[in-house]
Amino acid sequence: MGPFVTFSSLSPWRRGELLALLATIPAFYMAALSTHRLASAALYLLGFAACTMAIVHDMRHAKQRGPWTRHFATHQLSSVLAGALLLSAILPLGEQLDVLGVRLATAILTILRWGQSLWPRFWRGGLAHLLTLAVGVLGLCGLGFWWLEPQAHTFGDGLWLAFTTAATVGYGDIVPTTPAAKIFAVFVVLMGFAALSLITAAIAAMWVQSEEKRIEGEILRDLHLQIKGLRDDLATLRQGANTPS
Repeated sequence: MGPFVTFSSLSPWRRGELLALLATIPAFYMAALSTHRLASAALYLLGFAACTMAIVHDMRHAKQRGPWTRHFATHQLSSVLAGALLLSAILPLGEQLDVLGVRLATAILTILRWGQSLWPRFWRGGLAHLLTLAVGVLGLCGLGFWWLEPQAHTFGDGLWLAFTTAATVGYGDIVPTTPAAKIFAVFVVLMGFAALSLITAAIAAMWVQSEEKRIEGEILRDLHLQIKGLRDDLATLRQGANTPS
């Protein structure tokens, strides 16, 4: 994809897949809290169906020719995600570590799939875009802690716990106590590292670009002066050649 890919520029199959994967976020919370089993299973199955249909559609309309296994290899992430979504749908609800681990892995694969489809737009955007993305992720993490952690009585408490966890500050006033919240905290820390790295890289890129522009400006000014000097020398030579001896 090009450097300016947007959600609207994707194919209808790809957009449907990403929207269905977005719906699996509340399914994770429902399954962890042992509520709305049918709804959580339906959302996971919706993501599985959309992911599978997108893979099949892409393989049917692949431009390159080759064996079926070759086309399948280009969708490894989507294939693993489809299997994880199906497994998350049939697993029981609750806070068992193995069950939560599978669903947490599914959530991570979902985020990676979003990043793979919208990589240039989300991960190569400007600083303002990355800050907006970081704030949105922080809000979702705060909502997750509000649902999963009993000590987070309000959304503000969940947001504060998400910030201290992502920043690896750990003041200790609110800490994850349930298995679901602890596993979710690992996910939040990884997301915090990723967001901080991207924002730091964007700030460094801004400084480098400004320095490059300054150096380019100096080179251009020096080049213009040299060209002007050459023109003056040529004009002087022409005058000397036209002057009768």
